[in-house]
Amino acid sequence: MKTTISRRSFALGTLGLLGCGTAMAQGAADQAPAAPPPPPKAVSKTICFVGGYTKHAPPGGAGNGEGIAVFEMDRQSGVLTPVTTFTDIASPSFITLSHDKRFLYALSEIDDFNKDGDGSVTAFAVDRKTGSLKKLNAVSSGGAVPAHLSVHHSGRYVLVANYMGGSVAVLPIRPDGSLGPATDVVHNTGPRQPERAADNPQGNFAVSDHSGSHPHMIQSDPSGKFVIADDAGLDRVYVWTLNLQTGKLVPAKTPYYDMTPGSAPRHFQFNRSGKLMYNLCEQDSKIVVSAFDPQTGAINNLQSVSTVTSHFRGSTLAAEILISADDRFVYASNRLGDSLAVFKVGDDGTLTLQDEAWMHADYGRAMMFDPSGSFLFCANQRSDAVTSFRIDKASGQLGFTENFTPVGSPTTFAFMDTEV
Repeated sequence: MKTTISRRSFALGTLGLLGCGTAMAQGAADQAPAAPPPPPKAVSKTICFVGGYTKHAPPGGAGNGEGIAVFEMDRQSGVLTPVTTFTDIASPSFITLSHDKRFLYALSEIDDFNKDGDGSVTAFAVDRKTGSLKKLNAVSSGGAVPAHLSVHHSGRYVLVANYMGGSVAVLPIRPDGSLGPATDVVHNTGPRQPERAADNPQGNFAVSDHSGSHPHMIQSDPSGKFVIADDAGLDRVYVWTLNLQTGKLVPAKTPYYDMTPGSAPRHFQFNRSGKLMYNLCEQDSKIVVSAFDPQTGAINNLQSVSTVTSHFRGSTLAAEILISADDRFVYASNRLGDSLAVFKVGDDGTLTLQDEAWMHADYGRAMMFDPSGSFLFCANQRSDAVTSFRIDKASGQLGFTENFTPVGSPTTFAFMDTEV
């Protein structure tokens, strides 16, 4: 028997077979085991340590801080989220991390650590995955009321500037990161200097203590060959070499350089080559730009520029100085005036003030970049708050993030990226 199939029937049948095949294929796919999701990408965290003044301090120096506050920083917004606070330490007003971020060193700005009336330095082991701190030991800072410390370029010593003690000290770092007693303590001497500089900003009634030697910062130059200290009481910049075997400081060929009388040199920064030095003077709010010879330690001044604009009138005290990673911009903080100065670095290293930003808080002390250089953080001692600014890396300009982080009497920062 012959059966006739129309083209329409054939087409419908073919479509039915194709549909059936597709359904079967889909069913097989539904029954196949799902592919495992890709493993999460390894992401480290950015940890911010903040120190400041606590109740335990010399007379008149007590603050509202509780110790070393630990925060996690949001890398997109710069927001600091509290993690914990290490409270077993008195007035950690300056802190620093070892070069490998395994240890943190914090001074205590006190004068009763021992019967000699010294301050102290505490060593901590840092958990590289969480940022948590474990106290290792504490030793004398070699003088009263230390103001600054740094890890020597070699990684073998901590250098300390004792403000009221009028001394600088060298503390050896043991293999486990703890500290040994000082291998050297040097006391500076010199003639009495005026309380105010002749080139003071107009209307500035603030004074700096020039009753004697007051070392305010000590750090090695980028090559590690020299150790430099700012003495805000004697208005001098001291230069030594460090004997790495004995831990003794040896005066350089020119042992010190005189700054403007009354200017109170406070903190300095070097550019990457180590051939330009930017020294911030507290009392007259000036940055002195100098050529630095990495072979001899010689310092030759090139420029002095104000950290406040020409229209500013009133009291101010410069506090902190930073240089961008690309050497194109320099930043300085002004207490009392509550401003952040932004300088452009010229081809010859000299500075041009291009902007000033309001701190949005009172008595900004320390400043610090986050590890990426995207944000600048300011510790505002009298406002009990940290403020932050987003940095335009092309122009150097600062944009306020509107983020306020409450911290009692903050004065110092340290940042690290954790290990995964």
